[in-house]
Amino acid sequence: IKNPQLTVEIDREKAAVYGVTADQIRNQLFNAYGARQVGTIYMPSNDYQIILEVQPKFRVDPTDLSKLYVKTSNNQTIPLDAVAKMVPTVGPLQINHQGQQPAVTISFNLRPGTSLGYAVDQITKIEQDSNLPATIATGFSGTAQVFQDSLRGQGVLILAAVFAAFVILGILYESFIHPITIISGLPSAGIGAILTLMLFKMELSVIAMIGIVMLVGIVKKNAIMMVDFAIERRSAGLSAEHAIREAALMRFRPIMMTTFAAIFGTLPIALGAGAGAELRQPLGVSVVGGLLVSQLLTLYITPVIYIYLDRIDRRLKRRLDPTLQETPDVEPPRAAAAE
Repeated sequence: IKNPQLTVEIDREKAAVYGVTADQIRNQLFNAYGARQVGTIYMPSNDYQIILEVQPKFRVDPTDLSKLYVKTSNNQTIPLDAVAKMVPTVGPLQINHQGQQPAVTISFNLRPGTSLGYAVDQITKIEQDSNLPATIATGFSGTAQVFQDSLRGQGVLILAAVFAAFVILGILYESFIHPITIISGLPSAGIGAILTLMLFKMELSVIAMIGIVMLVGIVKKNAIMMVDFAIERRSAGLSAEHAIREAALMRFRPIMMTTFAAIFGTLPIALGAGAGAELRQPLGVSVVGGLLVSQLLTLYITPVIYIYLDRIDRRLKRRLDPTLQETPDVEPPRAAAAE
């Protein structure tokens, strides 16, 4: 099955000699075989468009193209075959369109062990290295398009979740310093989730991103427990160092209990048991990995950040209120054994 077509190949040298441009030839062909509107007839009841085209008898044989004439630079007319030649070729049986433009679809399948994100990046790199002309527009469709659309707003979503947590904590503690201390443990959770996904060779899919967003709400409870207890001890007159140290010691057991409760709650999802578990497994892996890493780091990071930010807070308060004096630190009470 063939679809014969006639290709008009312009001889650039001959056209330059006669002063004929490619646009002139293109316009002449469109005038003859296109649907160029040259005017409108206005009637009392309706309007009629005037379409320019050749007579039907000149549209039967391919040799009729030689009967078309174009004007040269000195206003002389020459036949079309004087500056171009007609080459019979075979055209496509079907021309697909997308957005009213001709489109060509190239399909691909994933090799076992290759993630969709890696394949999309490699195809994009090949496209950039090919130096395609500006008239060619490319894009993904199907699953690859859904994947790109899903990742397009994930960064904004995570930033919005962190900002919302900061605002709520700022309202709760009536301070801009303590929310920063609490949120400081979130990067360790994100790093832990990404490292765990890389360890198990899982891609950063939409489900995994949901797990990272969940970590924003889960991980900060460790710092909330310590900071809340430290604020109470500071009101009793203890220094920042002694208050946060006592908070870390006293809140260690509740922190471990709540963390392991969250880990064991998401562990079945991470193990991937049941139908459709491969879809939910990245969520469980990212949550478990983020909790484990953040649990190890926040117990050390949060007290240090609390002490340094507390010093900054006191300096700002003394600068805003010069009459404010530094209160002496009170040593925590120590138990003495009686003989």
